[in-house]
Amino acid sequence: MAVDVLFTGGSVFTGSASPLRGLAVGVSNGRIAAIVPEQDAASLVGPDTRVVELDGALLAPGFQDAHIHPVGGGVELLQCDLSGATDAADAVATVAAYAAANPEEPWILGGGWSMDHFAGGAPDRGLLDAVLPDRPVLLMSRDHHSAWANTAAIRLAGIDAATPDPADGRIEREADGTPAGTFHEGSSELFAEVRPAGSEELSYRGLLRAQELLLSLGITGWQDALVAGESAGISDPTGAYLRAVDEGTLRAHVVGAQWWERSGGLDQVEGMVRLRDRIAQRGHEERLSFGTVKIMVDGVAENQTAAMLTPYRDAHGHDTANRGISFVDPTLLRTAVEELDAAGMQVHFHALGDRAVREALDAIESARAKNGASDGRHHLAHLQVVAEADTTRFAELDAVANLQALWATHETQIDVLTLPFLQDGAEARQYPFGDLVRDGARLAAGSDWPVSSADPLAAIHIAVTRIAPDLVDGEPLGGAHQRLDLETAMAAYTSGSAYVNHRDHDTGYVREGYLANLVVIEPDPFTLPDEELYRAAVTSTWIEGEAVYVRSDAEHGDGVADAVPTPGIPTPTR
Repeated sequence: MAVDVLFTGGSVFTGSASPLRGLAVGVSNGRIAAIVPEQDAASLVGPDTRVVELDGALLAPGFQDAHIHPVGGGVELLQCDLSGATDAADAVATVAAYAAANPEEPWILGGGWSMDHFAGGAPDRGLLDAVLPDRPVLLMSRDHHSAWANTAAIRLAGIDAATPDPADGRIEREADGTPAGTFHEGSSELFAEVRPAGSEELSYRGLLRAQELLLSLGITGWQDALVAGESAGISDPTGAYLRAVDEGTLRAHVVGAQWWERSGGLDQVEGMVRLRDRIAQRGHEERLSFGTVKIMVDGVAENQTAAMLTPYRDAHGHDTANRGISFVDPTLLRTAVEELDAAGMQVHFHALGDRAVREALDAIESARAKNGASDGRHHLAHLQVVAEADTTRFAELDAVANLQALWATHETQIDVLTLPFLQDGAEARQYPFGDLVRDGARLAAGSDWPVSSADPLAAIHIAVTRIAPDLVDGEPLGGAHQRLDLETAMAAYTSGSAYVNHRDHDTGYVREGYLANLVVIEPDPFTLPDEELYRAAVTSTWIEGEAVYVRSDAEHGDGVADAVPTPGIPTPTR
């Protein structure tokens, strides 16, 4: 039997356990047709077979990102992109340069600024006023939990000292109550009536730009954590996805998580089910489905909106009255999850603080008690702080731990803006991946890009070492016992995320009959010391047996597509 493509000469990570060696993988008609010993590979070669010599590289299932915002990230690459700024002055200079290059834009929009570049994590309006005193500027932070505005934008929005903080947000203020320029969480929506709405054309261009980047990183599928809604400056990407499916430009397979409006009620469930079914009726479920609901339970620790069981401390180490914000009332959350689960919808929780994690697990437990077991595959993303008593509940409730591993390392945002304001001993509970694994939790993985780099291999390095590559002499965040082994980290980003995406029946593994959604990684990370895992890089990405990305310096003499340019993106900070 001759195959269309034959991969030979490397090891094969099948989606779990250690890689297999001495095997060749044949692909025909977009699927894995044969996995045979190397000595039998010649029997699969015909006159039209493309033979890919791995030369010791690793062949693995394509990565799947279980929590990402690709359209928003792609749009930011097309707008004022601050993700490459090195400090506050560089960020301001980038804004000024973008404004000068785009004089026709009435507002300067974009994002990517890093909280650790500014005192207290909160840039002030005066920095922007100095370069753009009359033209409104509104820029989302890298984690999309805060916005930075100049005075012109604040005035247009009618925000002043008398404007109260919304229930789900906080305005940074000057001594007299005047908005200082940073708007956390829901307070950024105070600009919604005046900022320009994103166009469908811009969203579509952003999707294609993002897909180009993600394919270059070996990502062949993802779960978009915000569709059918708008939040934190991210416009609804639904139209962009539908256009891409209709025009055949969506190469990856995508699960869309419909946005739960936290100020709304249970009447949202019916509309979400209708939209899921309407998308399914279009007949493209293998490429696009909307069977998931994203509920944002809390905020983030660095601006003290993550919901905690214990109070935050002030700069002097004294307890405050603040334990963060539960964006959805826990009673309503339980009822909502019960109804969504009964309707066959998956629930994707943003749960960062230990109180938010508990509230999400309580909601799943309530749904299990009312509805019985389901195939919902509900998952909790971020998990920065998880109470010791709750790590066992993931396995008990069949709740998936969705890890953003790139954040699990010492860096300025956690060391300066977070840990000093948490209770003693909090560092040991930061991103407790090891505890979750030991207690039997099923893992998935994602990036939350554009919050941080979308590169799975960069995240896997941190998952295994808990130390950033430039901090080789540092201490692992939370202790060495929270590290994952490489097999577990790779599985989370492949078969684990495929499970969350309900695509483990034909993706996430290298198995006969499965789609040939594959990635080639060089050098083989399983041959590297842990501290050098960052050296591994994707050299080619394949979807349904077709090369959709090949690194420009890789061997591709048999008609493989040219490389897609990859823009620079920041690592590990968020």
